[in-house]
Amino acid sequence: MGKLDNKVAIVTGGSRGIGAATALALADEGADVAISYSSSADRAKAVVTELEAQGVRAMAFQADQADAKQAVGLIHNVVQQFGKLDILVNNAGFTAAASVDGEAADESAVDRQLAINYTSVVAAIEAATPLLPEGGRIVSISSGVATRVGFPGMAAYAGTKSALEGYSRGAARDLAHRGITVNVVQPGFVDTEMNPADSRAASIFLPTTAMGRYGRPEEIAAGVVFLATPQASYVTGAVLRIDGGYGA
Repeated sequence: MGKLDNKVAIVTGGSRGIGAATALALADEGADVAISYSSSADRAKAVVTELEAQGVRAMAFQADQADAKQAVGLIHNVVQQFGKLDILVNNAGFTAAASVDGEAADESAVDRQLAINYTSVVAAIEAATPLLPEGGRIVSISSGVATRVGFPGMAAYAGTKSALEGYSRGAARDLAHRGITVNVVQPGFVDTEMNPADSRAASIFLPTTAMGRYGRPEEIAAGVVFLATPQASYVTGAVLRIDGGYGA
């Protein structure tokens, strides 16, 4: 018996990295899991195969989280296929680094960053809210830069994550009367394809963490799963830092 038996979860951006680890961790606790992907169909299929091997129902849905309409459509498609929704994990993210006083940033990349990291997350939460039951769970993945930027060129990215955290606190207030919790996980540097632990940048990043190492996707996933379980029923409006001491 798992802590999430008979629950249905959505993990956006679930074909790799933190998203895939989170999907697998939720399934390990008995949840049926839907993942979304933008372009990595083969990887999404592979994750679904792993999920099904754990004895749960699983499906992958193509949805570009930069498009709020697709983000909303994902919610409704999952409910149509699975019959309900209990847990929403907003994991999909995008980074477009650019200095405020540097050369003009790629406007399309900055717009996509805002849409994926904030606008579409809000749209998804608002679409999911009337469908979630008493005791539903909403968990969004933020970033340590929302609290401590630490490096140049991250202003716009930090702004999207700070906005997400502020919105989540407000949503936690609004939905508390239904027992729906809204929380944020704030990772630090995590060893993924987007930011591998053996990259050149690692020598710059590692000294900023107390533990002196990158995190593993599974370590972030563990925090998400906790917030999704009944044991976290009194946790809402919180930011859980899993950052190796980046924000210490």
